[in-house]
Amino acid sequence: MRKVPFIDRKLAEEIDAKIPTPYYVYDEEGMIRNIENIKSAFAWNKGFKEYFAVKATPNPFLLAIMKEHGIGVDCSSLTELMISKAAGFCGDDIMFSSNETPAEDYVLAKKLGAIINLDDITHIDYFDSLCGLNETMSIRFNPGGIFTVSNGIMDNPQDAKYGMTEEQMYEAVKIMMDRGVKHFGIHSFLVSNTVTNDYYPMLAQQLFDLAVSIHEKTGAHIAFVNLSGGVGIPYTPDQEPNDIFVIGDGVRKIYEKVFVPKGMDDVAIYTEMGRYVMGPFGALVTKAIHEKHIYKEYIGVDACAVNLMRPAMYGSYHHITVLGKEDEPCTCMYDIVGGLCENNDKFAIDRMLPKIEKGDYLFIHDTGAHGYSMGYNYNGKLRSAEVLVHPDRSFEMIRRAETPEDYFATFDFSDFDFR
Repeated sequence: MRKVPFIDRKLAEEIDAKIPTPYYVYDEEGMIRNIENIKSAFAWNKGFKEYFAVKATPNPFLLAIMKEHGIGVDCSSLTELMISKAAGFCGDDIMFSSNETPAEDYVLAKKLGAIINLDDITHIDYFDSLCGLNETMSIRFNPGGIFTVSNGIMDNPQDAKYGMTEEQMYEAVKIMMDRGVKHFGIHSFLVSNTVTNDYYPMLAQQLFDLAVSIHEKTGAHIAFVNLSGGVGIPYTPDQEPNDIFVIGDGVRKIYEKVFVPKGMDDVAIYTEMGRYVMGPFGALVTKAIHEKHIYKEYIGVDACAVNLMRPAMYGSYHHITVLGKEDEPCTCMYDIVGGLCENNDKFAIDRMLPKIEKGDYLFIHDTGAHGYSMGYNYNGKLRSAEVLVHPDRSFEMIRRAETPEDYFATFDFSDFDFR
């Protein structure tokens, strides 16, 4: 089985002539289509809003496109707030969800008018002493135990550092009501990258029931429930992708069962689907520059784990297409490797691919989220450029590649000469 790349070898070569490999490339048309599908799938909820998780793909050019299409941003740090501000976001178009939060992060979030999502009950006093509580506040829930979907264990929330217990949720609401907070949001993130249409409806059931209970026991107005992220993408070509319309309808059914009979049909639904929004619409393009024949067959490329660390860090699978050889049989078994001084610097192990020659372009799929953003500089390696491909197949650079001057910039206070 195979995946279809959104650029061909000809376009890869055109980009390479101006912006040398390795580079990240993003599909604007696919990204926009996906955003509109998400909005349509939840259009039944008049307050629905998607808050794109900036951590997934922190590029202001992409964020500005998202803003044009009516979605907000989910931020978790000072610099994510700054990049969102630069892209034009402010007010309740920003959801600030963080943990172990430094004071300066909260201060900027307050200044920008962001919705604040508190991770812990002790953060009530912390935020209040810094900035004063807002009229609307959100709190993050951790149900503990083990979360299962379709009789399968998906994750273990009780081992996660995030969120409050159910008892703390009630207490937090009472404390903040006494201090003048009028509207509340409930947020929870339990599982990462689910490829099942069941996850959101099951999470919705849990959070909607909690919202009703909080309302009935405290009298608090529940303004929104944020289902956060967790809706994933099929990294392997044999996986069946999620159907966002089935997911949206599943959440609707739970909403009508739980909220409507209680007269709570004004509750807005928020989501934070960073991976689902961008994952399939980004790729790392790298060139084969070496081959090695020892105990295994190796193809060395000009990218490495600093450009995409997920395979090295998690053993994650990313499908690879050799551009221009899409229809050739996969008769050769390779390890596709980068140049780091680490043996886990491998994009693929024992992968069957067409015969690869030096100069071939490898299109590494599904890197549009948590790809570039997880980059680093081990071995003094430099992060790549980012390129946006427009619907008419023209392209533009939306981040230049790092240079040695960037790498040495934090020594600018010293007398060292790195030339």
